[in-house]
Formats: sequence, structure tokens, C-alpha cells
Amino acid sequence: MPSKIPLPSDDELGPEQRDLLAKLPPLNVFRMVAGAPRAARPFMALGRAVLSTALDARRREIAVLRVAHATRAPYEWAQHEQLAGNVGVTDAEIRAIGGEDPVTSLDEEANLICRVADEVSRDVRLSDEALEQIVERYGPREAAELILLVSYYNMVSRFLESTRVEIEQEPQLGGQVAPWTGER
Repeated sequence: MPSKIPLPSDDELGPEQRDLLAKLPPLNVFRMVAGAPRAARPFMALGRAVLSTALDARRREIAVLRVAHATRAPYEWAQHEQLAGNVGVTDAEIRAIGGEDPVTSLDEEANLICRVADEVSRDVRLSDEALEQIVERYGPREAAELILLVSYYNMVSRFLESTRVEIEQEPQLGGQVAPWTGER
């Protein structure tokens, strides 16, 4: 059996972590994060913050899916493929996000979002040209929020892949669009 960090059981978690998990969908990502007790609440708070920026849910999910593709993170892809569908990203768009390199068949804005996700994920530093384009399109604040969203999901994918978190057998997100915020 390959090495992995096992998901902590309720008995291995403190009351604060069990309470936190009780308020969230039963996803393995949340349980694994709860196994790092000092980081769990701040991690969740940052997740809520990056999901509640000026970037709408559809554009946000395009960015996260492209991060999942660029970082080869199947858990992140599976969860956000569900969420993307819930916010109107079409099956054809999802296929393009996961299949084109670079993404060029979507509209201009979605192609740019995918470019930002690719550059931050693969090169760490966003190119001057892409940075100029997002600042021109969104302004400094929303451009910074897009970069933070992409950066956060790079951290999430690296955490999930390095701990070897397994994808749930059954989809858990139903009609949700942001499970960390309670948004439906």
C-alpha cells in the first residue's frame, strides 16, 4: 500500500476540530486539515476569504479548476468540477480547462484566468504581460484577489497531493457553490 497520512478519526481530534467539522460538508480535505489543529481554523478562514472576493463564483471555479489541472491534483479537480457545474461552467468548458495547454477556446476573460492560473502554478511569478492584463481588466484589488485565490488553491493542491487525500466515493457537494462559506 502506498504511503499516505491517514485521515484523523473523531477520537484523534479535539473538541474544537470536531465542532469545526460538524459545520462543514463531510469532505476528506476538511478532515485532513483538522488533523493540523493549530492551522485548521486559520486555513478555513482564509478559504472563506478567498471564496468571498469580488470574483464571481463562475470565474472563481474556472481559476480553481485550472490550478487543479496545472498542479495535477485529482482531489481538487473532482471537488471543483462539481462546484463549477453548480455555478454554470459547462461540460465543454470544463473539458477545455482540463485538456488544452494553453487554454484558448474559452472566451477572452476565461482564457486569461486560465493563463494566470497556469503561470502562478507553474512559474510561481506571474508574467508582466499577464499582470498588466488582469490589472487593466479588474483593477488592482480584484487582480490581487485573483492572484491570492490561485495561490491559495496551489497550497491546497500541494497539501492534498502530499498527504495523499483520497477522493470521496460519493459526491458530497450537491448544489453548493462554496462549501466553506455555506453559500448555496
